[in-house]
Amino acid sequence: MDTQFLVSLTIILITFGLYIGIAVYNTAKATSDFYVAGRGVPPIFNGMAIGADWMSAASFIGMAGTIMLLGYDGLAYIMGWTGGYLLLTFLLAPQLRKYGRYTVPEFIGDRYNSHTARIIAAICTIIISFTYSIGQLSGSGVVIGRLFEIDAKLGTMIGVVLIAFYAAFGGMKGITWTQVAQYVILIIAYLIPVIFMSLQITGNPAPWLSYGKIVSEMGELDRQLGISEYFAPFTNGTKWQFLALMFTLMAGTAGLPHVIVRFYTVSTMKAARWSGAWALLFIGLLYLSAPAYAAFSRFILMKNVVGQKLTALPTWTESWVNTGKLQLADGNGDGILQWQELTIANDIVVMATPEIANLGVFVIGLVAAGAMAAALSTAGGLMIAISSSFAHDIYYRVMKPDATEKKRLSVARWSIVIATLFAGLIALNPPGAITQIVAWAFALASGTFFPALLLGVWWKRSNSYGVTWGMIVGLGVTLTYIFAAKYGGFTIAGIIDTGAGVFGATAAILTNVIVSLRTEAPSQETQDEVMDLRYPEQMTYKDGEVWLKEDSSI
Repeated sequence: MDTQFLVSLTIILITFGLYIGIAVYNTAKATSDFYVAGRGVPPIFNGMAIGADWMSAASFIGMAGTIMLLGYDGLAYIMGWTGGYLLLTFLLAPQLRKYGRYTVPEFIGDRYNSHTARIIAAICTIIISFTYSIGQLSGSGVVIGRLFEIDAKLGTMIGVVLIAFYAAFGGMKGITWTQVAQYVILIIAYLIPVIFMSLQITGNPAPWLSYGKIVSEMGELDRQLGISEYFAPFTNGTKWQFLALMFTLMAGTAGLPHVIVRFYTVSTMKAARWSGAWALLFIGLLYLSAPAYAAFSRFILMKNVVGQKLTALPTWTESWVNTGKLQLADGNGDGILQWQELTIANDIVVMATPEIANLGVFVIGLVAAGAMAAALSTAGGLMIAISSSFAHDIYYRVMKPDATEKKRLSVARWSIVIATLFAGLIALNPPGAITQIVAWAFALASGTFFPALLLGVWWKRSNSYGVTWGMIVGLGVTLTYIFAAKYGGFTIAGIIDTGAGVFGATAAILTNVIVSLRTEAPSQETQDEVMDLRYPEQMTYKDGEVWLKEDSSI
């Protein structure tokens, strides 16, 4: 065994032991612990947990690689994902927390007083979370596959077993504190390599300030190699695709059930807002670093790998070729590797960069541990979302309202195990790159939950018929466009499958509004309830007026 393997394995095993220990220590003993961590998580720690929940394998593993390969066009991911948090923090999260439910389907079912809407919402949650989890499990396979130099598929199944154990055991309470630890590990693992690369290439330890110079130099290299310039806009798609993708990711962020439920784990509306503020800070640390990571990685590849003899390439290339994620060719037979002859999956850029930049075995191991933390933290949150939708919203609220707490916890745990195994089987042969699969999940969320929640909170006239048909039509339009664009080559204005959410959201909002206006209005009590959501907890809405809660006349 080589030193790099032993160091990486040791670091990953220590972090795995930490996660499992936290899950066991914080075992969920009641349904409120399992679903919302007893609503007692402090905002700063909830912000860390949101950050870990949010910064999935797509962000940690795929983000820099996507930007490296797409250049300017990859910035739509950063702007969309970050901007979506502003929408969620100001437009929806505090109001949903004030309503005081466990899940998004429960909010929709109770807000619209409809079991049908609740079941449709639960099904949408399962579809969205399941799609998202495939990307995470695929990411864990990339990390474990490289570590053991085995096929990524076997690595995926190892990740499945670990996630199924700690998510089912600890529930939301265990996952919350596990995610706090995972955030600390993943952000350290992400920042150390990019800081070292910045020092190595520019002599400046602040990559956010130094990578602009490297981008300028790469422009000259691009012209020498005869390839499209790194910072030229819309070279990999139309401007409409850029805008559609950005909207899809923003609206999808505001409608993701596993992210929204994190705001249910705090005690008040104010704490929910502060959780969002802290989360933006913690997420920003990675998202501001991703473009620098991408620029440095591309620069090092162009300077140190491209133009070398195929027989004299660095040893790290052989290890990544074995995983199937790196392909080298000699198209013109000159024995020299050209940029066009290098095929590198965007899923391995972050993982491979410490080796490419020769940063040492400890940093390589740390990045592997950070990537696993990113994949596991999000996968755990997704499994809780799937479990709560089935066990709480369908099994308890619809099928067995008299079920005991013990039985409900048992159903919740088994649904996590089954969902994880099923998602793992699909992740063995994923239908796309990690960022692409995750973008589909966001498209589905923007076509279903974003319109339902936006109108549910901010339009009191929206009723059960409107929201039910809105979700059905939004889901149908989004899925149809994804399949038509990916497998049929059908596009509108150059918008491909990852931008499908713009059509789903438009269709869902129009359907909700038209159907609601053509059917009976909600009761006055329901409309007052909706108006009440918009005011701080010290105030309440009644009879067309806003009152302070302390007022004895209420």
